[in-house]
Amino acid sequence: MVVLHSKQAIDKYVSEGWWDNVTLIERFKRNVKRVPNRIAVVDPPNKKDLVGYEPERLTYRELAERVDRAASFLLDKGVFKDACVAVQLPNTIELIIAYLATWRVAAFISPMPMQWREHELRTTFRILMPKVFISAETFKGFNHLEMAKKLQSECPSIEHVIGYSEWYKACTEYEIRNDLDEATSMLNANDVAVVQWTSGTEAEPKACPMTHNNWGFLRFFYDEKYGGILRDGDVIMNPAPIVNMTGIGVGLIPWIMCAGTFVLHHPFEPLIYAIQLVEEKVNFTLAVPAVVVAMLKHPAIEKLDLSNLRYFAQGAAAPPPWTFVELKRRGVEPMNIWGQNEGTGLFSYEKTVPDLETRARCFPWPRKNIKWEIPFWNAIETKIVDPETGRELTEPGEVGELCYRSPLTIACYYRQPELTKRAFDEDGFFHTGDLFQIIDERSIAFFDRKKDIIKRGGFTISSAEVEDIIKKHSKIMDAAVVGYPDERLGERVCAFVVPKPGESVTLDEIKELMKESGVAIYKWPEKLVIVDQIPRNPLGKVQKALLKERLLRELKEQG
Repeated sequence: MVVLHSKQAIDKYVSEGWWDNVTLIERFKRNVKRVPNRIAVVDPPNKKDLVGYEPERLTYRELAERVDRAASFLLDKGVFKDACVAVQLPNTIELIIAYLATWRVAAFISPMPMQWREHELRTTFRILMPKVFISAETFKGFNHLEMAKKLQSECPSIEHVIGYSEWYKACTEYEIRNDLDEATSMLNANDVAVVQWTSGTEAEPKACPMTHNNWGFLRFFYDEKYGGILRDGDVIMNPAPIVNMTGIGVGLIPWIMCAGTFVLHHPFEPLIYAIQLVEEKVNFTLAVPAVVVAMLKHPAIEKLDLSNLRYFAQGAAAPPPWTFVELKRRGVEPMNIWGQNEGTGLFSYEKTVPDLETRARCFPWPRKNIKWEIPFWNAIETKIVDPETGRELTEPGEVGELCYRSPLTIACYYRQPELTKRAFDEDGFFHTGDLFQIIDERSIAFFDRKKDIIKRGGFTISSAEVEDIIKKHSKIMDAAVVGYPDERLGERVCAFVVPKPGESVTLDEIKELMKESGVAIYKWPEKLVIVDQIPRNPLGKVQKALLKERLLRELKEQG
């Protein structure tokens, strides 16, 4: 058994009741026993276009049978206690089965984004040393299976490459072994369940090992028995790839916690997403702000029946406050989520930040000596420190780096000790790399990523703050802000802007908006680049490195 959390942490969180030592596969089995005929999972309607198979709807009983077939297949492939199963699959039922079957045989899973190629996979395989790699075959015109077999020849730990067709056949036809329960009994809740990946600012991806107990702590946020937001049997749809905190922590895990129906969607298709919201009677969903803005501004929005939708969460970027007001007008409770793959999370919703416009920019500040009515928040410890001196900050208006420690947070990076030393302090707090501003004793507001701060003439500028203002312009669909070098001031501000169809935008118009908004002159953009779209990663986060590269290239060409 590979136990990453210290005995002190385990004893603390178990004795305080935050960790109950129940594995995720055991939670799933309890759901199967209690509601065997409830619809458990629903394929994306375009599954045939994605992978060549017809979309399906499975009950908990039907899903459990397929999980047992797949688990038997994995056991026969030599996958057992503490082995790693790497997967690169789209959001279909077969990916959900891969998670559950891996846990059924007491192994752990590491999912990879579909966009990753040889370079990224080679790096992660060197760290993981997976025994099996389950891969898509051909997806969006790219031959994943060919790439997988090439990587197998370079990675001696990979004993088997399994293509989608073989995996589907195993899930539906493989003979179930009679010793599966014995294999599952070897699993411990302190074992790693998932190694998810984050890029951050490092040269190589960082491996974030989440244990069953780490994930289990989220029952205090999701399960209504503990004051959570979900009801038994809720319908959940998260269109993000189910490969990291967004897709797993705000999709797969809440589904398990409420014995709900998991509606799958991949890749992001706005029309299909809207249809699924209505036809599947979704109760909880998540989308990036750009998607929510596009939905709410669409002429057909008034015809969209959102009567079943209770919570609509936004994450990966700052949501425009007006979207919260509009969702509430439609009877939907808006939620603002901040989180990271290391097991951090802050959630603004009606129980933590009642005011709608405040909710769009502020988060609850869980910390020592501050008590909350909802148990979840009393388990989380945070502090805000000066990124230069490490001094703890407490006064309203001060800006510093958020440090986070909780039953959700990873103990370390997986097999990356140097990265662990740089990210965790001696008290076990994870340094998030995100700057927050203190609002009052119970709330903080996201300020910016440390690496996205623009330093101009001795002033520190939040790119997120400037972006929020620019996006209010009536002619602008999307925007991102970066700094560019200046010999005298250090950096200046450049705005990348996507105009609305049929519109054009000038730098003078943006400066006029900044003036009307009462913004300090040093924050005003001094360069404007018009683009067709803002580059984002699969989770909707702006790829500012690409914008900076483009800007520097253009500046160099201009002399």
